[in-house]
Amino acid sequence: MTLSGLEGPRAAGLVRHGGSVIVLGAVLTLWWFASHFGWVSKVFLPTPEAAVGSLLSGMSSTGGLGEDTWLTVQRMLIGWLIASLLGVGIGAVVGMSRRARVYVQPMLEFIRPLPASAVMPFAISAFGLNPSMVLFVVAFGAVWPVMLATAHGMASVEPQLKEVAAAMELGKPAFIWKIGLPNAAPDILAGMRLSLTVALIVSIVGEMLASQAGLGRAVLLAARSFQSSELFAGVVLIGAIGFASNLCLAAAERRLVRWKTI
Repeated sequence: MTLSGLEGPRAAGLVRHGGSVIVLGAVLTLWWFASHFGWVSKVFLPTPEAAVGSLLSGMSSTGGLGEDTWLTVQRMLIGWLIASLLGVGIGAVVGMSRRARVYVQPMLEFIRPLPASAVMPFAISAFGLNPSMVLFVVAFGAVWPVMLATAHGMASVEPQLKEVAAAMELGKPAFIWKIGLPNAAPDILAGMRLSLTVALIVSIVGEMLASQAGLGRAVLLAARSFQSSELFAGVVLIGAIGFASNLCLAAAERRLVRWKTI
């Protein structure tokens, strides 16, 4: 590849990241002016310095934000892993079997539009107000992107690959493991990225509604007591968790499906 060929993507990346930094700086500047000049009451909009101070204080050894962050991340990751395993397993069966699609898909299409918060009363009655209830709701909300992406990827296997598998006398499990899942890997990874975002959102909502320890409850309590700096500190942490988790999965996706660009 020529030097000019390298300079094009690199320059585009610099422009894109530079634009992101400019937009972020503009938002922070607007926030600073709005809070310091009284455009919005400090009861609802703290100064950036106050929000950063609350964040640093909360993340210290004497604050509670560190423990709340860990509980939310733990709940999000466990629910996401459960949802990913169930989604890949059920999606593979639905995607590879026409009979399974006939019998199972109508029920899945009936359940899929239900928001995770709608099943929370059922989860409370089944599990009670405890962490297991929130974990069930997180897994329920996060399973659908993985399941649908896996089913789509498995159903789109090229007919020639099926003919090769038949010629090699591969059984159904071997076909799924050696051909179906690698073919569906890009769809599965994209579904898992979306699923992780859903898991974070549902974790926060579940902590708020079920009053479970975590960032969701911390943000809710700060809002109820009009502690705007603590509220914004919690919101910043939630955004940072979502941003970091998406970056990690995006890097893993690029590494695992490098063969797409070859």
